[in-house]
Formats: sequence, C-alpha cells, structure tokens
Amino acid sequence: MHVEKRVARAPAPHIPFLIWFDVSYPVNYPAMRTTPRSLILGLVLCLALASAGFGSAYNGRPKLVVIVVIDQFRGDYLERYRDQWGEGGFRLLLEHGADFTDCNYNYANTRTAPGHATLLTGAYTNGHGILANEWWDAQKKATVAAADDDQTKLVGIPGGAAGASPHNLLADTLGDELKLATQGKSRVFGIALKDRASVLPAGFAADGAYWIDRASGAWITSTYYRDQLPKWAQDFNNSKRAEKYLNQEWKDGNGNVFRTTRPVEGKAGNFYDLVGSTPLANDYEFEFARELITYEKLGNGPATDLLIISLSANDILGHKVGPDSPEMQAMAMAMDRQLAGFFEFLGHQIGLANIWIALSADHGIAPLPKVAAGLRLPAVNIPGEKIRAQVNSGLSARLSHPAEYVKEFDYPVAWLNPEAFAAVKANEQDAERAVGEALKQAGLRSYYTRFQLERGDAPNTELGLKYLHSYSPLGGWYVLGVPPPFAIGFVGGTDHATPYNYDTHVPLAFYGLPFQAGTYRTHAEPVDLVATMASLLGINAPSHSIGRVLTEMLIPARRGASSSTGGQDRNSPAVEGRNFRPASHGFVPIGTRNTATVRTTHLQEGASR
Repeated sequence: MHVEKRVARAPAPHIPFLIWFDVSYPVNYPAMRTTPRSLILGLVLCLALASAGFGSAYNGRPKLVVIVVIDQFRGDYLERYRDQWGEGGFRLLLEHGADFTDCNYNYANTRTAPGHATLLTGAYTNGHGILANEWWDAQKKATVAAADDDQTKLVGIPGGAAGASPHNLLADTLGDELKLATQGKSRVFGIALKDRASVLPAGFAADGAYWIDRASGAWITSTYYRDQLPKWAQDFNNSKRAEKYLNQEWKDGNGNVFRTTRPVEGKAGNFYDLVGSTPLANDYEFEFARELITYEKLGNGPATDLLIISLSANDILGHKVGPDSPEMQAMAMAMDRQLAGFFEFLGHQIGLANIWIALSADHGIAPLPKVAAGLRLPAVNIPGEKIRAQVNSGLSARLSHPAEYVKEFDYPVAWLNPEAFAAVKANEQDAERAVGEALKQAGLRSYYTRFQLERGDAPNTELGLKYLHSYSPLGGWYVLGVPPPFAIGFVGGTDHATPYNYDTHVPLAFYGLPFQAGTYRTHAEPVDLVATMASLLGINAPSHSIGRVLTEMLIPARRGASSSTGGQDRNSPAVEGRNFRPASHGFVPIGTRNTATVRTTHLQEGASR
C-alpha cells in the first residue's frame, strides 16, 4: 500500500491536527452504476487550547458548508436501508458523522415550501411566514406560489415570464447572516428542480438560486439575482446536457423497467415530468452543482461559502408510488451512490477536511392508503375537490346565498373567499368558524382558524403547539383542518401536510471536523440545524431562529475537563458510538487503515486539495 505523508507547520498553536483517510477514484462516475469504492474517512482532532473554536466564517474555516435537503425523505429510511448502503454516501454520515434519529418538525403544515424555509431560517411558519406551497390571494383573485414575484422576470429562457424571489419570507436565513457577518465575502447559492426549494433556503442576499424550466430542463434564475445567466450556466444549457437524460429506461436489478424518460410519440416531452421521477433527475442536479462549484470557485474565497442542494426527485416519485414501493427503494439506493460520487468530488475539489456537510429533508410522507389499509389501518384516499364542493354546497344552503365560499382547498387547508362572505355580512371570525365546522362534517377531526391562531388561541397540547407554529399572516382567510391519520386528500397516490410522525419525522445528520461521530437519540428538530451551524461559524443565528445548538455532538473543547459529558446539555442521553477507540488526539475509526491511503497534515487556513 502506498503511504503518503505530508507534514506542514501550523501557523498558530490552536489549529487542529488532522489525520484523514481517502481512497481516490474517478470523479465523474456515470449515473446509476454499481456502488464504487468510496472515501473512508477518519478524523483526528487535537484542540490545544481550551479557547479554540470549531470554525470561523470570517477566516474561511470551513471553506464550504454544504446542506443537502432531500425532498420527501422520511426519517426511518436511513435505518430501513442501513444494511444496503454502500461506502461513501449515506454511510459517510451514519458512520463518520453525527446522526440524530429523533428529528421531527414541530408544526402541522409539512409541505415543501414551509420545510425548506424552516431548515434555513431556523424558524417555523409563525416566524418565516411561509404556510404552504401556494395560496389564494384575494386581492389578485388568483392562486400565488410561495416564491412567485411579479416584480421579477425569469432569466435563462425567452418569454419574459414572471420570476421568483424570497420576498414572501418574513425572516432571514443562514446565508443572509453569513453575508452580513463577512460583509458579502461569503458566496451563497441554492440549487433545486423547484423554484421554491432553491429560492427560499438561499435567502435574500444569495449570489444565486437556480432551478429548471419544467418543459426543457434548462437551468434558470430570475432578475432578482442577475440580468443574465453566468457564462458557465449558459454553456451548460447550450451544450444540451438535459437531452442526454431523455430516452432512457430506469430498470431494477432484474432488468424490469420502472420508468422511461422517452417522450410520448407525437407529444412534446416535458423534462420535469419525464425525468423528474427518476434518479436521473438527481444526476442532473449534481452535474449542475459540480459546474457551479468549479466555475464559481466555491471553497476558495477568504470566507466560508454556503451551498444548499435540494434533491427533488424523491418527492416527485414518492407521491405516485408511496414510501414502501420497490421504486422508492431503488431511488434511495441510486441516491446513495450519487451522494458518494458528489462527496468524493468535494474531497478532490476542496478537501473534505475543509467542508462541513448537513443532511435533512423538508417533510416525510404517508404510506399509500391501499398499503396501509391492507394492514387494517384506517387509511383512505379522499377526493379533495369533492370536499370543497360539499362545503360550498352546505354553506350556500345554510346562508341562503349560493356562492363559492371556499375558493381553494389543498387538503386539509381551506382558503376562503372574503367577497362571498361579505355578501352575507359575515366577518372573518364567523366565516372561518363556519368553514371549519363544515370541514368537520365532511370528515376532518377538527380545525384551527387563522383568526384564532393569530391570537394564540390553541390548546396547551403538543398538537395545539404544532398548529400555533403553522400560523402565517400571509394568505388571507384560511382554515387548517386536522385530518384523520392516513387520510389522503386525492384519489390515487399519497401525500404529506399533516402533524403526524410519518410526515414530521426526517433525518438530521452532520459530517465535519466539529462533529463527534455517533447515533444520537436526543430529540432534535430541523430548526436546530442553523442554530448549530451559526454558533460554530461564530455568526448570528437568523433573525427568527428558535433552534438549540446540538452541543451533545460537538467535539469537547478540552479533554479531561471537570465535566465528563464534553459539553452535552441536560437533555442528552448516552450516544451510541461507531466502534471508535481512543487515540492520542481524538478518535480513529477501527478497520480503516488497511484500505486507505494515509495522509497526515496540519489543518491550516490555506489547506486544500
């Protein structure tokens, strides 16, 4: 085995000493191939002074923070497929990072836009304002999406259509605080197939947010960020990278075709619909992410940079086939290989010693009702449009005035038409209560109105708190229905948007020098992600952040200190170790030396590969 040692003099005594292990293999591995050899990493830290910090955004330590958000990835998936993960993907986080198994959103409106806003603002909807993916705007008399902004235009495709921005956010993000702290030296970017999943996490001050044109697959942005695409992004689109993902078949291990990306003959193909529900969509995102990192030189500036990548394919597929299908398992296995390849790219491009990684999801998903019903659970598909019609019909009869009282119904949320209620001289409080009672008659368990939530009027229970956290002043009059568990608001497929654990339970895992590897059973919430990162970077937490710093996973500042907990807080039970044994300066994973090239170096400000 070839052993290469590099020893450099550290510029200051508080710089941590690092040993890491790596196996090199080609960066540009093809999509959906068999699991490659992967990085096997062991971290050894020595904090020479008690006052040493874990990082400093101002000095570029770490050089890059990467936050991976998997759209619709339930918290139990990591354990469900643990024995099937390869090296270097999810296993990098599970075995060499800190994994929180009890991470749940503490609100009820578990949708994509609120989830992405929550993860990077560290607040729930009552802090950041994003209640849903879209809502009825009574003034515009139209449905508006969370990131829609009529004051901007799309950039990257012709037509001059309205663009997107974070203007509906009522709180700032981790990226915004990075920008403020470093006076703009940090670079911040967001990437996703969906605009809301790119724009909302990136925040107000981001250097760029990119998503795709659904028809063509071209990467686009809006004039909020820039007047034209950077040359590297134009070249990416002009080289027709999207086309190579069409006319392909996604097969299982036995050669059976799950899905095809071949357009229907005689019809124009829609990239989002054809490719979006296959692992090829994630390959496409990672391909673009590599270009962005390379040409924007992320991780090579004077301050810490931030990249948020939201992988949308899991959600597009999951709604159709549910969490227990062979397709979802195959999607997870492909994602594991894709993450391994991307993490290796980061290692070669910047050096994993210079990077912190966090992984989570915006929400979970309910089982397919037919699957749950087969196990005698009270699961059902309910046509949401039928409920809306029933509510409008009942209110029309009760108020002796036929009208469309509920303008939009995205189960279990009803958006009211104030004009219809004004015609019968009903105020907001009475109107929302009337709709709530009608929803109960239609089969929902209970309801919370915008009027009562604005006043904090909810039971002092866990469920009541979840609905208080779901309040937003945006969106006019609305009623949040409380659905029965396992009830889905459309026929066919499955959904999320409930306060139940299958929707709120998501993964939360960290990798990097400050994070002590292990499985943590302490309760955590997605709002804890940015609170922890901001504290470690030495910057302010976002304006409405309510999360706690996850001190139980942090490397102790001093060994042999009077406290044996190494900084764990009062809520921290024992952590399950990862077969680690003591070393002179930290912990080294057992069983890695015989498979890795060993490099020994001092981590210093300029250290990169």
